[in-house]
Amino acid sequence: MSTLRLALLFARREVRGGLKGFRLLVACLALGVAAIAAAGSLRAAFETALSEQSRTLIGGDLAFAQPAQPPTPEQVALLSSVGAVTAGLEMRGMATLDDNRDRTLVEVKGVDKAYPLVGQVELSPVQPLAEALALRDGHWGAVADPNLLTRLGLSPGDRLHLGDAELEVRAILVREPDRIANAMGFGPRLMVADEALAETGLVRPGSLIRHTLRVALFPGTDPADLRRRLAERFPDAPWQIRDTAEPAPGLGRFLDTVAAFMTLVGLTALLVGGIGIANAVRAYLDSRTDTIATLKCLGAPVRLILLTYLLLVGLMALIGIVIGLAAGAALVPLAIAFAGESLPLPATAGLFPVPLIVAAGFGVLSALVFTLAPLGRARRVPAALLFRQRIEPDGADTSLWSDRPTLLGLGLASVGLAALTVLSSGSKPLAAGFVVVAIAVLALFRTLAWALSHVAAKLTQHHGRLIGPGWRMALANLHRPGSTVVGMVLSLGLGLSVLVTIALVEGNLADQFGRRLPRVAPSYFFIDVQPDQVEPLRQTVAAADPTATLETAPMVRGRLTAIKGIPVEAAHIAPDVAWAARGDRGLSTAIVPPPGTRLVEGTWWPTDYNGPPLVSVDRAVAKGFGLSVGDRVGLNVLGREIDAEVASLRDIDWSSLSMNFAFLVSPGALTGAPYTVIATLRGGGGDGLAVEKAVTDRLPNISAIRVKEALDTARGVIDQADLAVRAAAAVTLAAGAMVLAGAVMAGHRRRVWESVVLKVLGASRAQIRRAYLIEFGLIGLGTGLAAALVAQAASWALLTQVMKMGWVFLPSLTLVTLAGCLVAALIAGYVGTWQALRVKAAPLLREE
Repeated sequence: MSTLRLALLFARREVRGGLKGFRLLVACLALGVAAIAAAGSLRAAFETALSEQSRTLIGGDLAFAQPAQPPTPEQVALLSSVGAVTAGLEMRGMATLDDNRDRTLVEVKGVDKAYPLVGQVELSPVQPLAEALALRDGHWGAVADPNLLTRLGLSPGDRLHLGDAELEVRAILVREPDRIANAMGFGPRLMVADEALAETGLVRPGSLIRHTLRVALFPGTDPADLRRRLAERFPDAPWQIRDTAEPAPGLGRFLDTVAAFMTLVGLTALLVGGIGIANAVRAYLDSRTDTIATLKCLGAPVRLILLTYLLLVGLMALIGIVIGLAAGAALVPLAIAFAGESLPLPATAGLFPVPLIVAAGFGVLSALVFTLAPLGRARRVPAALLFRQRIEPDGADTSLWSDRPTLLGLGLASVGLAALTVLSSGSKPLAAGFVVVAIAVLALFRTLAWALSHVAAKLTQHHGRLIGPGWRMALANLHRPGSTVVGMVLSLGLGLSVLVTIALVEGNLADQFGRRLPRVAPSYFFIDVQPDQVEPLRQTVAAADPTATLETAPMVRGRLTAIKGIPVEAAHIAPDVAWAARGDRGLSTAIVPPPGTRLVEGTWWPTDYNGPPLVSVDRAVAKGFGLSVGDRVGLNVLGREIDAEVASLRDIDWSSLSMNFAFLVSPGALTGAPYTVIATLRGGGGDGLAVEKAVTDRLPNISAIRVKEALDTARGVIDQADLAVRAAAAVTLAAGAMVLAGAVMAGHRRRVWESVVLKVLGASRAQIRRAYLIEFGLIGLGTGLAAALVAQAASWALLTQVMKMGWVFLPSLTLVTLAGCLVAALIAGYVGTWQALRVKAAPLLREE
C-alpha cells in the first residue's frame, strides 16, 4: 500500500475518533477568510457598478470640466461634430426666502435643454425636466434636493431667491444620474436652467464656477482618438477629461483604500487567529502523543506520520476556509442592504470568484504558516521523547532551527503570504507597511513572552525562598515547559493593540473636531467676493458686528502642469500629496508673508519685487513632489502658462482651517487674470448669523459657508467611518478572544494534573486559585503595557503621518487598556482553571 493511501486511511480513522480539538482552528480561519472575502467582494461589487453605470455616471462617453471660463466656440464645435453635447455649469450660492427668515448655502447646477444625454432625472411629482425648469409666468423653475426643502420649510410650488433671481421650486430632485453621492458637499443640490442662472447675477469674472461639457459620441467614434485630436488642437485647454474607463477617479481611489483597509483587518484577524491555529494543532498532536509514538516504534516512516496529520489539518483548514468564503459572500448583500442610500452609488450583490480565490489563498497560506512548525515537531521528535511529554513537553522545540525541510516550507509560505498581501491590495505601500509592522509587532510580543518567562525563571531561581508559595508557583508556571504565556501574550497583545489604536484615533479625532477646531477655526468663509466688493463687505461686517475680524485674500483658479520640467502626468508624486496635482487649485499672491507663515527654507520676495514669477510652496507638498528651493514648476492659470521658480518652502497648519494656499505666487505673476476674493470671519458675538444675513442681503452674489456646518458634516462622515472601523476591529477582537480561550484551554490537561498533585501535597483550592490568578495577572499587566505602547505609536503614525493631523496623549485610554488587559487575562485564567480545580484527585490517580 502506498504512503499516500496509508496516510489517507490513518487520517480517516483520526476523523472518526473526533475532532473536538480543531474547533479553534476552523473558527479562526473562517473569521479571517470571511473578512477578506467580504472586503474583496464589496470592492468587486462597486467596481462592477462603476463599469456598468460608467456612461450614466459621467453623463455620456466623455465629460469635460474646467474652472472660471467656459469652453470656446471652437471647442464646442469640434465636439458637436462627433457627438451630442450638453453644456452646464456648477457653483455655490445662497438660497433665501422672501421674508429673509432663513437662508442656506446650495450647490447650484445649471443645465441646458439637452441634459441629460444618458440616464434619467427622477422628479417628484413626475414631470419632464425641461418643463420643470422652464420660464413660466415670469419665473424660472427649479428642482431641489429634499434636504433644501426641509431646511427652508418649502414645498413644490413655493419660491426662493438665488442671487438677483426669484425661482419657483416645481419638483423634488429624487435622482440625478451623473452625480455620485458626496458626503462632503457644502449644501443641497439646486438645479436650474442655464438661462435662469445667467439672471441670478452670480456668474461674474473670477467666480468659483465649474463649466462642464458632456458628449455622447456618434457610433464609430473612438474616444481615445478624439482625446488625441483634442490634445493636438487645444494643447493649452485647462479642462479635465474623464471617460468611461475611469468615470469617478476619486471614488475609485476611495474604494481601493477602504477595500485595502478591510483586507488588512481580515489579515490581522488571520494573524491573531494564527496563534490559535498553531495552539490547536499543537494541543491536538500532544493529545495524540501515544499514537504517534506507537507508530514510530512499529516502524512507521516519518513521512507517513507527517503526511497523515498534514492531510488531517488540511481537511480542517479546508472546512474553515469554505465556511469563511460562504460567510464573506453572504455578507455583501447584507452590507449593501444595510447601507442603503448612504452608498456612493447603487451596487448589486453577486458572486465574485476572484476575491473569493484571493481570500482562499490567504486562508491556505495562513494555515501553512501556523501549522508547519507544530506538525514539524511530530516529524522530528524521537519516539522516546514523545513518551516523556508530560515531564518534557517542549524538549525538542529548539531543534526547529535544524529542521531544514520545515524551515524551508515555513519560509516559502511566509513569503507567499506577504507577497499575496502586497499584490492583492489596492494600496501597495499601505500593504507593504502592514507586512513590516505585523512582523515587528509579532516579534515584539514574542520577545515580551520570552522576557516574562526568563524573568520569572530568574526570580524563582534566586529569590524563590523569599516569596510566598502562591507567587513561587505563579512564577514557575510562567517558565515551566508547556506554559501558556506565548499564546496569551500574542493573542491579548495583538487584539488589544488593534482595538486601542482605533480608540486612540477616535479619541484624537473627537478632540480635534469637538474641541480644538471649533476653538481655532473661523466662523465663516465668504467666497465669490468681487474685488470692488471688499470694502462694502468690510463695512457690512463692521456694522453688523464691530467685534468681528475679517481677513481677505485674492484667489484665482489654476492647475499644476509641470514639476521640474516634467509634465505632471509623468512626474513621480507621493500619494499623500497627490491631491495638490489633481484638477484645479486655488492660487493666491501676497506681498508680505501672511500671518502665521513660518518659512523653513528659502527667502520671501522683496515688497517691491517685479521680476520673473516666484512661488512659495507648502513644505509637505514640496517634499511629495521632490521640490527644493530653486526648482521650477509650471502653472496654468485660465489657459495662460506660468513658469515659476520655487523661492521658499512654508510650514502650513491645515488643521487651523485658516486661509492657506499650497502655492503662493509673487506679485505681478497673476496680473490680468480675473480673480475673486475669499474672506474669513473670526470672533464676534453670537453665532455670526447676523453678519451672514447682513452680507448676503447687501451682496447677494457672495456665498457664506458656515464652518460649524462643515465641521458637523465632517463629524458625520467620521461617525459613519467610525462605525465601520469598530465593526472591523470587532473581527480582530473576536479572533483574539478565541485565541486567548484556546491558549488557556490548550494547557487544561496539564493544569488538571498540576491541581491534582498540589491537592495531594496538601494545597487548598484557594491557594491554587490564587497562584493561577497571580500568573494570569502578571501576563495581563505586562501585555497591557506593551499593547498600550504599540497603540500609542500606531495612532501617532496614523494621525500625523497618514492623516496629517495633530496627536495628543490620552492617558485615560491607556489606563483602560491596562484594566481591560488585566480583566481579560484574569477572566480567561479563572474560566480555564475552574474546571481543573473541580477535578477530584482519586479518580484521576486510579486511571493511571
